[in-house]
Amino acid sequence: MKIRLENVVKTFETFRAVKDVSLDIDSGELVALLGPSGSGKTTILRMVAGLEYSDGGTIHFGDQDATDIPVRDRGVGFVFQHYALFPHMTVADNIAFGMKVSKVKRDKAAIDARVTDLLRLVRLEGLGDRFPAQISGGQRQRVALARALAVDPKVLLLDEPFGALDANVRRDLRRWLREIHSELGITTLFVTHDQEEALDLADRVVILKDGQIVQQGTPEEVCRDPQSAFVMKFLGDANVIAAEVRDGRAYAGDVSVEAQGVADGRAELYARPSDLDWSHAGPGIAATISRVLDRADGRRVLATTVASETLEFDVEPERIVKAGEAGFVTLRRAKVFPV
Repeated sequence: MKIRLENVVKTFETFRAVKDVSLDIDSGELVALLGPSGSGKTTILRMVAGLEYSDGGTIHFGDQDATDIPVRDRGVGFVFQHYALFPHMTVADNIAFGMKVSKVKRDKAAIDARVTDLLRLVRLEGLGDRFPAQISGGQRQRVALARALAVDPKVLLLDEPFGALDANVRRDLRRWLREIHSELGITTLFVTHDQEEALDLADRVVILKDGQIVQQGTPEEVCRDPQSAFVMKFLGDANVIAAEVRDGRAYAGDVSVEAQGVADGRAELYARPSDLDWSHAGPGIAATISRVLDRADGRRVLATTVASETLEFDVEPERIVKAGEAGFVTLRRAKVFPV
């Protein structure tokens, strides 16, 4: 089922949460809405679900205008962050609930067979008779997904589904969810503020800021070619280095990088910690190491430049570097944005 949003607007009292958002989601695609709190991502999801109505624009499911269709008639499955399971019902009864109240009538044998299939799909065989309080948080989230899938939705919507779980469980569940999506092929819209989660799961990432889309593309496209300083900073650690652009190149210290399309004048270089390195000899940006942070998978170095900028970069665990050591920060690559 293809989803199309055209110039969708949503205002709460005097605050416009979503501003003329247009977005196409292809049938079978898994799209992540990614952005900080207040960026409009959950509001967009709720409008697609029919839990909120837009103040302008249209929402289409395939060729059907779904803008004003009630939530129960949209054919969507919704998975919430906090599971929303019925505590007095068993796991099996939670999964079966949507089928029992659906307009599409099924007999008990058909419902029981569907529940059995879904328990197998979400790897919870043998737990159908337990209650939500008797299983783990990760298992409860699997039950919530099985319940959403039980009614054969045309569209699957997930609102921060792993936000209440610890890091290790989240990693396991998102790999599992990707497998489920590949198997079922349901058009899926996924909301998160966790960059790693979005990049691991999605076919396409849509980045929002202040109710507007600022960039969208595959995980590779948004990571390797961020189109603004906001996207560069939002998608991970980014060092910011003052620079001057002259004739298509940006200069900082004794280094320069290509800056095609950036007007001459003040600019900033944005570089990931992996884009920087340390050298005892130039050329580079003169700096002094202020701290060395040892971690399980490497060493993070903090250095202060002569312009009082703090830069962070990673070196190999066996590299000998010490606080107080003077040298040069060298640049492998950087993005240039005007000030």
